[in-house]
Amino acid sequence: MFGLADIALTLIAFELAYRTRLALPLERVFFLAPPVQALLMGAAAVLWPLAGIGLRVYDRLEAESARVILRDTLRQCAAAGIALILIEYALRLDLSRSFLALFLLYTCLLLSLFRLNAPRLVGWFRRGFSEPYYVLIAGTGPRAERLARLLERSEAFGVRLLGFVLADPEEEPLPPALAARYPVHPLEAIPKLLDTQVIDEIIFVVDSRRLSELEDVLLMCDESGVQTRVAVDFFPHANSEVYLDRLYQTPLLTFSAAPSDELRLMAKRIVDIVVSAVLLVLLAPLMLLIAVLIRLTSPGPAIFRQQRCGLNGRRFTLYKFRSMCENAEELKPRLAHLNEKKTAFKIANDPRVTPLGRWLRKFSLDELPQLWNVLRGDMSLVGPRPPVPEEVDKYERWQRRRLRMRPGLTCLWALEGRDQLEFDTWIRKDLEYIDNWSLGLDFHILMRTIPGVLTGKGAH
Repeated sequence: MFGLADIALTLIAFELAYRTRLALPLERVFFLAPPVQALLMGAAAVLWPLAGIGLRVYDRLEAESARVILRDTLRQCAAAGIALILIEYALRLDLSRSFLALFLLYTCLLLSLFRLNAPRLVGWFRRGFSEPYYVLIAGTGPRAERLARLLERSEAFGVRLLGFVLADPEEEPLPPALAARYPVHPLEAIPKLLDTQVIDEIIFVVDSRRLSELEDVLLMCDESGVQTRVAVDFFPHANSEVYLDRLYQTPLLTFSAAPSDELRLMAKRIVDIVVSAVLLVLLAPLMLLIAVLIRLTSPGPAIFRQQRCGLNGRRFTLYKFRSMCENAEELKPRLAHLNEKKTAFKIANDPRVTPLGRWLRKFSLDELPQLWNVLRGDMSLVGPRPPVPEEVDKYERWQRRRLRMRPGLTCLWALEGRDQLEFDTWIRKDLEYIDNWSLGLDFHILMRTIPGVLTGKGAH
């Protein structure tokens, strides 16, 4: 519903902005030829839903506060607006700035008004074209109370809470204090309730040990055609998203502590392939020059190869321009007392770094060969930096979760000081990236990385 509404409202905002601009008594005459207008409207109809999907706006629209809805709407309009402006510059359409400003303003206003009033609209739709949706909760404990409060918040969407079933004798027989009083039925009353009342869905909020004892009740609901759900918040998965998957005909309850949306991950991989391939071609002369300079200024190969840990701990060979002396790895044990990090090996003024290597590191030019790793699929443009196996062996349990996403050329902590940050801060920033990942976040990190690399800020 929200995706289709975005398309319709974006097109309405485009037409309103166009007519408003035509009516404004400005010095410059503005007119769009029909093919150009059709092109821009088609691009807008695609860009706004894509921005919503990439920023995960639609995941948060149903139950979030007005502040979050307005914030996400602004972020979506900004991302789609920037993409539309880039298309304009690429095609040299020379659009009126006042028209673009009006279009973005109208789009933000229309989307915000629709999303803030969506519960009322859905409630009106249900009253006009559908019946209320009746839900029964099997369970009476604190977890059932929390779920009941969420269902009460959903009354505007047409959801009606019928009451509770005492599914566990050890729980309190009385319903929790809610906005209204609801009946509490014994477990034995479910057959009669199914025969005499309109019940669209029963949600079981019970202890995991009780599920096997409720098998007959669940089968009875299945035979009656009543939809059942089981709340699985009793599982201790603080960082995981929970969803149902299948292996052929076997249903699997899945807990994923890293991004698992295959469509968005596929889009991320396509971007990696296209961008890395283009950059390898464009930067080939520069990379050749760097390789020649390395060979002329210090003995040893131009490319340094090292084993790193990638997605879920997979080993791969990472490529870099050599920035240290040829026997740098052999000298590492002698310099261990100078290490500034708790787990990773970092020295501010590493004596193994060559004069040219220090300059390459300052502007991250030594990382350019890793574009080949990105093209191969070992790495991504954005993601946690790939650690060496010796570093991973020292990880605490909670730190290993940073391996659950493909490593990248740049990452979230690279925006906030690069080598100046503590190791635990690196890890927490990587986990923050994993927990909040979106295509929009990748774009944001890439755009902020560019000035940091050009200025050499925070690098050793």
